[in-house]
Amino acid sequence: MRPPVPLSAVRTFEAAARRRSFKDAASELNLTASAVSHAVRKLEQALGVALFERDSHGIALTAAGEALLDHVSRAFEEMNRGFDLVATRAPQLLRLHCAPSFAAQWLTPRLARFMASHPDFEVRLAAGMDYARFITDEFDADIVYGPPRGEGLIVMPLGQETVTPLCTPERARRIREAADLPGQPLIQSDNKLVRWPLWFERNGLRVPPSAGLRFDRSFLAITAAADDLGIALESTLLAERELASGRLVAPLAERASNVEYTGHYLVFPALTRRRTPLCVFARWLAAELRVALPPELPPEMPQPVRAQQPEPAR
Repeated sequence: MRPPVPLSAVRTFEAAARRRSFKDAASELNLTASAVSHAVRKLEQALGVALFERDSHGIALTAAGEALLDHVSRAFEEMNRGFDLVATRAPQLLRLHCAPSFAAQWLTPRLARFMASHPDFEVRLAAGMDYARFITDEFDADIVYGPPRGEGLIVMPLGQETVTPLCTPERARRIREAADLPGQPLIQSDNKLVRWPLWFERNGLRVPPSAGLRFDRSFLAITAAADDLGIALESTLLAERELASGRLVAPLAERASNVEYTGHYLVFPALTRRRTPLCVFARWLAAELRVALPPELPPEMPQPVRAQQPEPAR
């Protein structure tokens, strides 16, 4: 059996290997360069392998040193995430990736309410069509559009969405039945799972020739429809604000067959399900959308540990 390796020696090795300098590592760790060199020597002796090549020009990692650095770096990163997870004084960081239209139309308008309820949270939000790559631990969770992909993920469906034609009230006055739509400019959303051909088929109509405006994002199609550039076939969830303000209406909501489907999902790695910011956000999201929480989430939120106050003298 190899002798136990002090954590301080591992930390010294990591700093020296990362900076490729005993002197710079010493400055970072508030040690002398001699102390760093001595600690590395003891680590090499304990492991029975050379970790650095030394010459008059400085130091360089050996193949064994490179391999060890890879594992040690990830170990320290994981430790730091653990400290951040349980620390009560540091901000609770939520790193979230989200489908662009859901981020712009639904999530961002509600973030003020979420932040007001959790003032000690810091939220970093990135939007994009690519799925988050959790292998790099860049994000805690992703709100994806379309069926989730990947292994080892916990999936929370964000409820059914109703997809129906949307337009301005002025344009809606000219639309009394589904057959009136082919005479109107139809806004195309190229990346939607539910498009005009499916809607016309559902309502027993021939698909009119494609013409007019085409967009690759739902929030652009919704904005175009609100600006009276045509009729968009979009989710009433994503167009919630425009419908509430009256900028858009659903002229055929009760007079045609709409499409209902689950479009968005919250996904996150099973290994991160106990992170406090992620648990809090998932529960908030489920409450806002009135959907069920995944059974894999902890039944109760972790409570921060508060330092006990000394009892007053009697």
